[in-house]
Amino acid sequence: MIRVGTVNIDTSHPMGFADSMRKTGRMRYVGVYNDSFRSDAEVEGFIARYGLERRCGTIEELAGMCDIGFIQGCDWDEHLRCAEPFLRAGKPVFIDKPLVGNLRDLKRARELARQGAVILGSSSARYAFEIRALLDMPAEERGQIVTVYGTSGVDEFNYGIHIVEAIGGIMGPGARSVRYMGRGEAGGKYTESYFVRYEDGRSAVYTLFTGTWQPFAVTVMTTKTTFAMKLDSNRLYDALIGELCDYMEGRPNHLACPDELFESVAIALAAADSRRRGGAEVELTALTEDGPSYDGPAFKKGYAAASGKMYAL
Repeated sequence: MIRVGTVNIDTSHPMGFADSMRKTGRMRYVGVYNDSFRSDAEVEGFIARYGLERRCGTIEELAGMCDIGFIQGCDWDEHLRCAEPFLRAGKPVFIDKPLVGNLRDLKRARELARQGAVILGSSSARYAFEIRALLDMPAEERGQIVTVYGTSGVDEFNYGIHIVEAIGGIMGPGARSVRYMGRGEAGGKYTESYFVRYEDGRSAVYTLFTGTWQPFAVTVMTTKTTFAMKLDSNRLYDALIGELCDYMEGRPNHLACPDELFESVAIALAAADSRRRGGAEVELTALTEDGPSYDGPAFKKGYAAASGKMYAL
């Protein structure tokens, strides 16, 4: 049994992940450390509902009792602080999406990975069964992937990163630049679209619908045909947890390497920079720390204000 320690239970993900873990019995939460907005009653409710062994007083204590750490607070500016005690203890760490929200933290994450840190993540959409089925098709049947178009809703980064990661799961690494394409409006709501250019000539486009939930939808054009799919949101956690279990058990798996996860964040940062610059093409290698970033504390404040009690019994 793989022992998981989680830092913070801000969102519904710890609950959804725990339910997926129960289906296979290969992995379970054993401890929790909380320094975010969930109350003591909610933390105790989470412990009771999923049979955790204890609430830890420090992240270091939590790292000492588990095989892998999950970082699940919704303030992404705190993710690396929460991850480093696990990494210092030589434990792998899964960082829930979005991995980080600014270039400074992205550089720090890259440095940790170069030093040997095992950083796993980040969006369950990357590992969707529908995407896996497409990639597992024989190349002579599927054709070579040329262009991917993906759509998502809710917000630009916290939710939008899902579709960026899904595209990354299909295309693999190698994004070169991002260009803001423009905005569409109807009924007082808006969408925004972005063009991603790859080093090898392939491309991707994604559209985000702010303020409205939308399913994760992907269209993949190959040299032979076109595939269209909606990712089944009821099975995304099962796909992710299965890949994490395979990795921890030393089995073949499809988890992205850290550089692929970092590329997704760089795409989102370049997208925001291109929009700021009126649609200019922004190279990922040209990002600077004074460019646009995503404010983790502000997102956490808004999320906490809008979130009801989720874990209290």
